[in-house]
Amino acid sequence: MSDTTYDLIIIGSGPGGYVAAVRAAQLGLKTAIVEREHLGGICLNWGCIPTKALLRSAEVLHYAQHADAYGLKIDGQVSADVDAVVKRSRGVSLRLNGGVGFLMKKNKVDVIWGEAKITKSAKGEAPGEIVVGKSTKKPMEPQPPQPKGVLGEGTYKARNIIVATGARPRVLPGIEPDGEKIWTYFEAMVPPSMPRSLIVMGSGAIGIEFASFYRAMGAEVTVVELMSQVMPVEDAEVAKFAQKQLEKQGIKFLLDAKVAKVEKAADGVVAHVETKDGKVQQLKAEKLISAVGVQGNIENLGLDALGVQLNRGTIKTDGKGSTNVPGLHAIGDVAGAPMLAHKAEHEGVICVEKIAGMTGVHPLDPMKIPGCTYCQPQVASVGLTEAKAKEIGRDLRVGRFSFAANGKAIALGEDQGFIKTIFDAKTGELLGAHMVGAEVTELIQGFVVAMNLETTEEELMHTIFPHPTLSEMMKESVLDAYGRALNA
Repeated sequence: MSDTTYDLIIIGSGPGGYVAAVRAAQLGLKTAIVEREHLGGICLNWGCIPTKALLRSAEVLHYAQHADAYGLKIDGQVSADVDAVVKRSRGVSLRLNGGVGFLMKKNKVDVIWGEAKITKSAKGEAPGEIVVGKSTKKPMEPQPPQPKGVLGEGTYKARNIIVATGARPRVLPGIEPDGEKIWTYFEAMVPPSMPRSLIVMGSGAIGIEFASFYRAMGAEVTVVELMSQVMPVEDAEVAKFAQKQLEKQGIKFLLDAKVAKVEKAADGVVAHVETKDGKVQQLKAEKLISAVGVQGNIENLGLDALGVQLNRGTIKTDGKGSTNVPGLHAIGDVAGAPMLAHKAEHEGVICVEKIAGMTGVHPLDPMKIPGCTYCQPQVASVGLTEAKAKEIGRDLRVGRFSFAANGKAIALGEDQGFIKTIFDAKTGELLGAHMVGAEVTELIQGFVVAMNLETTEEELMHTIFPHPTLSEMMKESVLDAYGRALNA
């Protein structure tokens, strides 16, 4: 094999792509990864990680402003230095970006810098070659440094190709982001100054997290949501509770409503919001964040010429990453919902292990993928909502346990929230778990493990949870589903 021929080439170095590359190297596959912009992809550089750094700053600010609730006194006014907050967030991303470069070097994965297009080989095989040209993607600032020692433009061959090109913000006609008054999550993460007022269009995880951050930093925030509940994918009971807590913080919500038109003014924007009953009201704000979802990066890859089947703007796969074209695979956001970093990582491992010929490789089970929203309070879930479980005809046992009855939550000063568990009444199968409250994004994995091991309610009841911890509420919720709660 020549230096430009590989067992596997991966296009995109986000969570799915770089994890797939590491696993491929572990399995002895000669592997390369093509990246056009920055190692780590959107998640590490402009998504999951930097937003959590921003939210952490907002959380610390909140605690400092309410220090008296903990018997503490802070002399002088507590305020946010926006430049310093953004600088810290970017520093976190830069550090992890370098970490991905280290992993590639450690695992002897070649990094090819540029923009990839998949073509048929000289023998007419599809896929066969990747032509890498100069990137047409203009990076945003601040930009992580380009890694040293990478390969460049040219033609590369591979027995297998994985497309892991991720997704980008969805743009609605007439409400195109301009980077100044209408923002996507890119601009929202690096504000030059803190806006006094803000409209957030969409109440999914991205929209709610930014609404929570900017409100904590002092902005007046209004969220416009097309559906009848905030965080539409979450259990209705959890979403309603989260909305009330966010409203107490001063966030305003308009549900069953859509932004029909946006006019730009010298001092901001005017959003024309149409409600379900056809009425239109005008909202004024300095900035508007468009958070109406994302769309897969499927363009300019040569997919049409190869005859790759698509599904609603994403690449159709079989659950193990395979497309309809032999040797061509897709993982992560570009392969469809749920568009989550941890789903991409796991999907990448499954795909690579299948390519390597490992036995016992199972398709990804979407019902066992947890979802987390890092607002205040946090929201986390896995499996079926109560409404969905009823819709498919399951007889249910539903348990709930409140943060207000948990000693650790009270000691933390975080007694608002609850944990909800949903079981099949006949078999004891755990169908879903839904949480709202402090640190629930760290708790949800306990239920994910339980579901993966096909644990029943009896096994959970006989599991010992440490005291005092927030995790005790998980067991109490299970007990409550069967009328056996001990502390409520």
